Amino acid sequence: MRARIHPESRPVVFRDRSADVAFLTRSTARSARTIEWEDVTYPVIDVEVSPASHPFYTGASRVVDTAGRVERFERRYGRGRQ
Repeated sequence: MRARIHPESRPVVFRDRSADVAFLTRSTARSARTIEWEDVTYPVIDVEVSPASHPFYTGASRVVDTAGRVERFERRYGRGRQ
């Protein structure tokens, strides 16, 4: 790597509050908030979705109102071409 052209990478804790999970990794993201992780202080970044809460990874499915979406589409754009 060339010197002084890449952002500084440092340890950061990402916290998913919806799943009550946190993980330590390296990132260039900055945060003013901190957290104690194994007796060391790290910056913390709260995220809305992580592998612990994403439906694809957890296998949890959500009920989607597909009928309502189809009806709304048909009202907006008319019935499909025949």
